[in-house]
Amino acid sequence: MSAFGETGQNGVCKHRPLICSILDPMESLIYWRDVKKSGIVFGAGLITLVAISSFSVISVFAYLSLLALFGTVAFRIYKSVTQAVQKTNEGHPFKEYLELDLTLSQDKVQNIAGVAVAHINGFTSELRRLFLVEDIIDSIKFGVILWVFTYVGAWFNGMTLVILAFVSLFTLPKVYENNKQSIDTYLDLVRSKLTEITDKIRVAIPIGNKKPVAAAESDKDK
Repeated sequence: MSAFGETGQNGVCKHRPLICSILDPMESLIYWRDVKKSGIVFGAGLITLVAISSFSVISVFAYLSLLALFGTVAFRIYKSVTQAVQKTNEGHPFKEYLELDLTLSQDKVQNIAGVAVAHINGFTSELRRLFLVEDIIDSIKFGVILWVFTYVGAWFNGMTLVILAFVSLFTLPKVYENNKQSIDTYLDLVRSKLTEITDKIRVAIPIGNKKPVAAAESDKDK
């Protein structure tokens, strides 16, 4: 099973083929199915992020754009000279890419917007639930996570975290895929311990706990 989940991704592909067309190439990259492509994307992305951490975004964008423009112009001149010397007519070297359809249809935009709105609504609802203490245990766990983040923020700046996240994206999924059985064993152990501790806390602090359905119906009858 991939990081995207077989069932979940199939469901997305069935109902939202545009999203699936984005997930499939991404999954192929982060799992290093094609080492050459993944290496190029990983190397270029890491170099860009490191450059942004040292220089301004405008400078990095300008220099990278100049480098790309220099490469395409040089290749265009080289192919033109080669065709003139060999007396061939291969056409424009970037014809394949020039003919790519990069326009966004209204259906595509609505599809992407619908997915984004659904995630935003879910995120907003979850934050409301946590901050307004619908369940005190979940709110306490959220508070612990925020407390940990205060230390993470003191140790690393935002750009360093982005670089670490990018590196993790291209390493952790492959490590998990190669060591799935042993990692799942430890994860299940940790999950069971956390569930056990959470249940004990819920018993000790019943505030905010939802009543069982049977109890709720009994109270309603009274």
